[in-house]
Amino acid sequence: MADAAPASGAVALLASNSGFRRLSVARVVSFVGDSLSLVALMLHVAQTTGQALAVAALLLVGDFAPALLAPISGAISDRFDRRRVMIISELVQAALLIAIALTLPPLPLLLALVGVRAVAGQIFQPASRAAIPALVPAKDLPAANSTLGFGTNGAEALGPLVAAALLPFVGIQGVLLVDAASFLLSAALLTRLPALPPSLDPDPGAGPRPSLLGQAREGLGYIWAHRPVRIIALGFCVVVAANGIDDVALLVLATDTLHAGDSAVGLLLGAVGIGLLAGYLLLTRARNRSMTVLLSAGFAISSVGNLLTGIAWAVAAAFTVQLLRGIGLAAMDVASNTLLQRLVPDHILGRVFANLYGAIGVAAAISYIGGGLLLDATDAPTTFIIAGATGTLATVAVVLTLPRALGRGR
Repeated sequence: MADAAPASGAVALLASNSGFRRLSVARVVSFVGDSLSLVALMLHVAQTTGQALAVAALLLVGDFAPALLAPISGAISDRFDRRRVMIISELVQAALLIAIALTLPPLPLLLALVGVRAVAGQIFQPASRAAIPALVPAKDLPAANSTLGFGTNGAEALGPLVAAALLPFVGIQGVLLVDAASFLLSAALLTRLPALPPSLDPDPGAGPRPSLLGQAREGLGYIWAHRPVRIIALGFCVVVAANGIDDVALLVLATDTLHAGDSAVGLLLGAVGIGLLAGYLLLTRARNRSMTVLLSAGFAISSVGNLLTGIAWAVAAAFTVQLLRGIGLAAMDVASNTLLQRLVPDHILGRVFANLYGAIGVAAAISYIGGGLLLDATDAPTTFIIAGATGTLATVAVVLTLPRALGRGR
């Protein structure tokens, strides 16, 4: 009877589902805190070292390095109670931020502490994504993922503004302590969730549960062995590897190609963010839309959008296309999360999410390096056209293979 009921929208879902509401608020609160501390730490490192390389190292340790541990972080979220994993992750991050705020250690120790905090955050993310199907009916998964996407991306956009408002009054240490408080608040909210114990492998021939490293290997093998999941993961990674250079290329496009000022640069860089929020807001009303179609449309819009940006003749045209790209990125996120939550068994879902987003992080790093070299060798329009065309080819491959793979799976 529950499956036959109509799907809920975002407002109805948040109002009626206390578990999902608490998880959503906890994630938004911690994302705001993350944005606060990122601004504060970047300012601190820039002021104390005066080196751009040090700031780059801070970003690398915080973003890219934890992605390499994705198989382990996913195995942790599948091995232990996910509510407990999330709470401990938030408490560890709070403790590390308090230590950083009170000591403001020299750069090597600071990078080590930031790296450990990022690893704790990396453990939290797959556990939170894998927990959603246990809290939300299958029919409401698109609305739930859209709601979380809107909240977390809105929090990331709001964080730097809050940091700018707080810094003159409380300083860098005060902002870091506010971030620590946000993690403590998130942990308190998560204690109100029901227990989310790990599921056992339903295969009667699976034997005893393997070690943590064994589970990590299982997670990597699962993605490669199951064709629909493999197509989703490879398609997502190739699209990101092709298009991840867009922020840097937009800067060059605005200044060198369109000969616009600094305000135009900010406008273009903000277009995707506006589109993301608009896309998530639109998708909170998702009902029975095909997630396969939505995923393919997201890949196509994000890729063709970059291709069209390469032939944009004015800032207004590039802004419009990039705004539409943001809507496509929201569709990619919601569709991929929903498809995996429906396709992948619960006992391995955390590992699949961790490995997917770890691979996406690596794909983004590849895009920054390869796209930067392409940008230096050619120009911004050429870079956008090549990036968009590569992403479009990957989209065509997904469109031709994913529906057939899903049909065989059924």
